[in-house]
Amino acid sequence: MMTLRSGGRILVDNLIAQGCDRIFQVPGESFLAVLDALHDTPQIDVVTCRQEGGAAFMACADGTLTGRPGVCFVTRGPGATNASIGVHVAFQDSQPMILFIGDVDRGMRDREGFQEIDLVAMFTPLAKLALRIDDARRVPEYVARAYNVATSGRPGPVVIALPEDMLRDEVEAVDRLRVERERRSLDLSDRRDLLDRLQSAARPVAIVGGAGWDMATSGAFTAFASTWGIPVAGAFRRQDAIGNWCKAWAGNLGYGPNPKLVARIRAADLILAVGARLGEATTDGYALLTPDHPGQTLIHVHPDPSELNRVYRADLSICAGVFEAADMLARLPHPDRPSSAAAEAHTEWLDWSTPHPREGVTLDLGMCVAAMRERLTPEGTIICNGAGNFSGWWHRYWHYGNPGTQLAPTAGAMGYGVPAAVAGALRCPDKTVVAVAGDGDFLMNGQELATAIQHGANMLVIVVDNGGYGTIRMHQEREYPERLSGTTLHNPDFAALAKAYGAWTEAVETTAQFGPALDRAMAQDGVKLLHLKTDIEIITNGTTISAIRDARNHPGAKG
Repeated sequence: MMTLRSGGRILVDNLIAQGCDRIFQVPGESFLAVLDALHDTPQIDVVTCRQEGGAAFMACADGTLTGRPGVCFVTRGPGATNASIGVHVAFQDSQPMILFIGDVDRGMRDREGFQEIDLVAMFTPLAKLALRIDDARRVPEYVARAYNVATSGRPGPVVIALPEDMLRDEVEAVDRLRVERERRSLDLSDRRDLLDRLQSAARPVAIVGGAGWDMATSGAFTAFASTWGIPVAGAFRRQDAIGNWCKAWAGNLGYGPNPKLVARIRAADLILAVGARLGEATTDGYALLTPDHPGQTLIHVHPDPSELNRVYRADLSICAGVFEAADMLARLPHPDRPSSAAAEAHTEWLDWSTPHPREGVTLDLGMCVAAMRERLTPEGTIICNGAGNFSGWWHRYWHYGNPGTQLAPTAGAMGYGVPAAVAGALRCPDKTVVAVAGDGDFLMNGQELATAIQHGANMLVIVVDNGGYGTIRMHQEREYPERLSGTTLHNPDFAALAKAYGAWTEAVETTAQFGPALDRAMAQDGVKLLHLKTDIEIITNGTTISAIRDARNHPGAKG
């Protein structure tokens, strides 16, 4: 005989059934029944955040690390709108996430009640699926559906509105069993066609990325690429799809890639894209690899059939998960000997990713990354960042490990790094978790330092402070030279601010100070913050504001 349970209790029970062990939330009166159920649920760690955008970013990052949906709870109105940025990132990053939003009572709907928004209408363009549960008996059905949608095909976010009175209803309900992602068997004809095309290609290049990469996938693809000698490029901010120690690793695409890698992509007669959507950033505005790619063969492997032939015309499209594809590739008949192209491309990447001191620079971020590489290991470190030119130093010079060592939004959202680091530190306490943030980037979600300290996170934050919105300043200098407007920032003392939260802090003003400061930071437990004071003149890892102006004024110059 079934017992009566509240809608909130049924929801929590079904989260447990789906394997949820942590939620990120900012409390609201609209889902008090869920919070009450969580009071008696030690199986779920409740992480209380300071702003809904930060909570949603944490859930997105947690889903990236686990492959199961990261779970977030917020309230209606302001909570929902604040959290929407995390939904957008989860969608563009193809990461599994479920956002639950407490909503107005069913009987009050459509009266523009307190904080009322049509949540399904609002989130339908942002999410894979947006739903409202009006009957507490159907909570198990909706939760199972949310897990299935969030993890199947191209993973992404699901948003579920929870009327406050529905959560209080006492009903009988039948719980659902755990939902697993469906595995798809590959067609033998696809395998034969793919093998024929690879064998006939003279200059193949692989582009890897997207969701679903794990150790098994990385290992299988590494074996394939090494055996064949095919250079492997990472899609934008997917540099941990395979360990960068792989002798076929050729570097990353996106903003500021190695010119030699760009040339290699242009010269390729076959592109093997596995898991990557081939989005705007990866393809330099759909120009590096054009949607019709004349003179090049495109083999596109993606887990979602709706992505295949949506933007890019594929000569061979294969609907498969990245593991199934990598496993198939690793099992292909081996060539007599690997091509030398992979080793050449890897050598080019090693040269590109080795920082050299920049003359006349007081605090050289390239040498700071070099100091980190001397002290931290790729496999034992998770690098988290939001958006801004500061991230380019790490994208270029840091060597990433296997999947789960890079948390960075392909959507280009600022404020992601610190919340992602909180999620990473809680999920992977055995790893060194580093949030790298610009000054503008940090101040968008720096309040989550309070969350990190409250929940015992062990993480390092590096704030790169150049007193401006550097990326926009760079574009401003190129398009409207020497006409500054709206990009200068007056910042707090970040070290003092972090100390007020309870973090260990230190300011760094020269390159020589960084290594010893990092050593002192790593000797501390809990949250550590290094405040790096840099010069906005050094606008990227490859140029300066002066060089940009010179290039504008003298088109023959480089900038």
